[in-house]
Amino acid sequence: MVPVHVVIVGCGRVGSGLAIGLVEQGHSVSIIDKASRAFRRLPADWPGTSIVGSGFDRDDLDRAGAKQAGALAAVTSGDNSNILTARIARENYGIHNVVARIYDPRRAEIYQRLGIPTVATVTWTIEQVMHRLLPSAVVGEWSDPSGQLVLVERVLPETWAGKALRDLGMPGKVNVVAVTRAGTPRLEVKDLVGQEGDVLHLAVLKDAVGELERRLDGGEGPHGWSASGPAGAAGSVGSAP
Repeated sequence: MVPVHVVIVGCGRVGSGLAIGLVEQGHSVSIIDKASRAFRRLPADWPGTSIVGSGFDRDDLDRAGAKQAGALAAVTSGDNSNILTARIARENYGIHNVVARIYDPRRAEIYQRLGIPTVATVTWTIEQVMHRLLPSAVVGEWSDPSGQLVLVERVLPETWAGKALRDLGMPGKVNVVAVTRAGTPRLEVKDLVGQEGDVLHLAVLKDAVGELERRLDGGEGPHGWSASGPAGAAGSVGSAP
């Protein structure tokens, strides 16, 4: 990975964590926060630049090296401040890789559609908690700016063990992108047969998520058989609840 200069606005837990991690990866980092005490979250020997100021003040952004930056993250506690900072970074400094943290999921969706990548803290937290509570549920890990395409993760139901994973796909609706098996991700999935414990990674149109759930949980497959076995076959096991 080619090192880039990154500007981070907000030195809370997220901002400081990003700053430390990016420096460890070899990138140069400037971090801006309106409170000097926020920089206590950074190690004493942290080699980046710390600036007391605002993410939407042009002078402060100039001091942070925004003109040379390849990326900017606005992760303060204020939605409006983060969006304003992200827009300035895009429109005035031409920074292509910009992300804003947003607490209001509805507002995050609006800005995604406007082309400003956002991370909706509340939505992310809810989805992650639900994923831990209900591991059999189809959970969205990522969505495109339109909100219509999602990447989902799902533990393979027992009823699909021994079945060809390519049959989970639905043309124009669902693609099996990868499978994590025994902790190892595998991208070549067209010839794989499902094994207990497989974790599926699927690209799905949002409107087809319910259809995918039904197929995974024992719905009719593309060749006239359910996930538990050929339709009408003697001795086939019933669908999972």
